[in-house]
Amino acid sequence: MNRRDLVLAVATHTGRDRREVDEVLRGFTDVVTAVVSKGEPVAISGFAKFVKVDRPARMGRNPQTGQPVRIRASKKARITPLKGFKEAVVTPSQAPKLARGTWPPAPATPRTTARKATSARKTAAKRPAAATKAAATRKSAVTRKSAVKRSAAKKSAARKR
Repeated sequence: MNRRDLVLAVATHTGRDRREVDEVLRGFTDVVTAVVSKGEPVAISGFAKFVKVDRPARMGRNPQTGQPVRIRASKKARITPLKGFKEAVVTPSQAPKLARGTWPPAPATPRTTARKATSARKTAAKRPAAATKAAATRKSAVTRKSAVKRSAAKKSAARKR
């Protein structure tokens, strides 16, 4: 499920407008990100806890050579699922019930699919042939350049051996 699917499912489940749900979801992610980036944890009871974790500098080992390596201090984001969420995942009978048709979404109707295909053909027809040809030329030039770079890399690797 991606963001668009999530917005559509929440809009269907709650009976709200998709734009309204999208605004709320954007606001939610912005607020949680801003608060956690300042070091304050955000806990949504029964769902998840978002925390910024400071990891101190430490010594590690290079797995190939076994030599000690210094690992710098860093900051990480940690998202911990809470009890209600974990229980719902482990035992689906405890998960909230969604309204019919919320998830998975209803399949696309043939009429909608036909509309998309027609609009794609119209867009392609509007595009001048010269622009399409120029795009194809650019693509083939990029492909040739990457092939040359790969062969040069292979040759240099062979020389090093």
